[in-house]
Parts: sequence; structure tokens; C-alpha cells
Amino acid sequence: MHPSSTRRPINSKAETSHGRRWILGALALVTLASIAPLGTTSAQTPASAVKLYIFDLGQLKSANPQPLLDRGVTVTDMSVVAYLIVHPRGTLLWDSGTIPDELIKPEGTTVVRATVKKTLAGQLAEIGYKPADITYMALSHYHYDHSANANAFAGSTWLVQRPERAAMFPETPPANPIDPNVSAKFAALKTGKTMLLDGDHDVFGDGSVVIVSTPGHTPGHQSLFVKLAKFGPLVLSGDLYHYPSERSLKDFLPFGGRGNDAQEVASKAKVEALLKDKGATLWIQHDIVADAKLKKSPAYYD
Repeated sequence: MHPSSTRRPINSKAETSHGRRWILGALALVTLASIAPLGTTSAQTPASAVKLYIFDLGQLKSANPQPLLDRGVTVTDMSVVAYLIVHPRGTLLWDSGTIPDELIKPEGTTVVRATVKKTLAGQLAEIGYKPADITYMALSHYHYDHSANANAFAGSTWLVQRPERAAMFPETPPANPIDPNVSAKFAALKTGKTMLLDGDHDVFGDGSVVIVSTPGHTPGHQSLFVKLAKFGPLVLSGDLYHYPSERSLKDFLPFGGRGNDAQEVASKAKVEALLKDKGATLWIQHDIVADAKLKKSPAYYD
């Protein structure tokens, strides 16, 4: 109560009943708000206001294709993409590519297994954005094919799971340190504005863009749920999946031994349940066959 206000005594049963109904109504609203399901969009931010752009950041050759072919994978090359989600309350960049922009030549650049022809900054500029305009930046995980341009977004608020940041910037030297060539590309995030996450996180507070904690591939791997008005709900996989075959072959862990297989199995079960519950589409970020059919920026999904 404001210090200048006064409390008026309740003088009738009608007033008492009215007061009780008001309190019960308020409690019901609070309870409903606290258990709003994933993907619920508030009236203040209609889903039609959310847009998703896909940036083409090249292709990646498999380092060891034969075991994948033996398991039924027909195409082992992988797409590399990043996404920009534009929301009335800000923007979120999801992942940042495999080769830093400064190395990309007009004719394209190949580094080891990756080939890239377009810069991330150039594709952002084409739709009217520069790195300084990005409100939030999130990596599905820190691996080199997702974090190459992370330093360019050190001015954004970095959304990262607590175990992931601990792996990226360990307090004591780890037994298996991250390749310095990889860690240098996200080094600027260490001192940037950071929001540490301990699980799922509703980015804009209305259920339309939700980071989903899916550890296993890395300690703090995460996926992204996006609710679009026309396209419908979808999930961006990060590296929870690399190929469609992983969904039908339940024991398929193509990079087993690099992460935590038990966590990865649990994370896949979590996402499959989410897809079923929300009727969502799964976009496997590295699925080069499916990705070729999706429209790229400056076109967008809404």
C-alpha cells in the first residue's frame, strides 16, 4: 500500500464477498501465468509479429563419412546456418557460423572441411542490421562450426547455460582444453554482458522464443523453440541431431564419446516430447538436404 493511502474497513457481507472474489480471481490469474505452457504468446506480442531469417553460412564435409553411410545416412555433407529472430522486444541471433567473416573471400573460402561463400555480417546488412543492433546472441554450443563469429556480438547480451560457459572459460586448466584456434573466436564473450541460464529460458517473456536446455553434445548444449503465426511452431536443433536418421535409429549417436551420451539421449527424448506436444516442426540445422529447400534471407518465415 502507498504510504499516503488509508485502509477503509469492510462494513458489509456484500463487500466481504466481493473482496474474496477479487482475491480469488487475482490468485487464479497469477497461477495461470506461472504455469503458462511453452510457446504461449501473450496478447501484447502476437505471434504474427515474430520473424525468422535463415543465413547461409556454407557447408561442412564429414570427417569420417563411412560409419555414417554404414548406418544408413545417404548424404554426409552438412549445412551450416545461423538464424535471426526479430521480435517487437528485440532480436536474437542463433549461432554464428564456421569460418570468421574476415576470412571470407568474394569467390568463397575453404578451411579444412568447411566452405563458405557469404559473410554473416553481409547477410545481416542486407536486411538492415549490423552486429551492434542485435539484442541477444545465443550459441547452440561452442563448437567451431557454430561460434566462428561470436566475438562480433560481444556487445549483445549472451544467453548461455552455466555449464557451457564453465567449459568455455574454465577456472582451472581442463584435462582436454578447447583448441585455441576455436576459443579465440569467442574469447570476447568472457567479459561481455552475459545472462547465465540454468535450464529453459523464455527470451522475450511471452513464450514465442524459448531456449530449451538439451545438454549432452556439450555440457550446456541448447536448442531453440520458435512460435510463428503462419509457419507454426518449430525447433532449431543445434547439434542435438545432425542427420534425420538419428530420429529413427534411437541408438544413433554419431559423435558418441565426445559428449555425454546419457544426457544426449535424455535431451532427445525431451525434444521429441516437445515436438509432439506442440505439433512443432524440427529443423535439423546440419541437414543439408532439408536446408536446401528452405528460403534464405532476405526472405523470412513468419
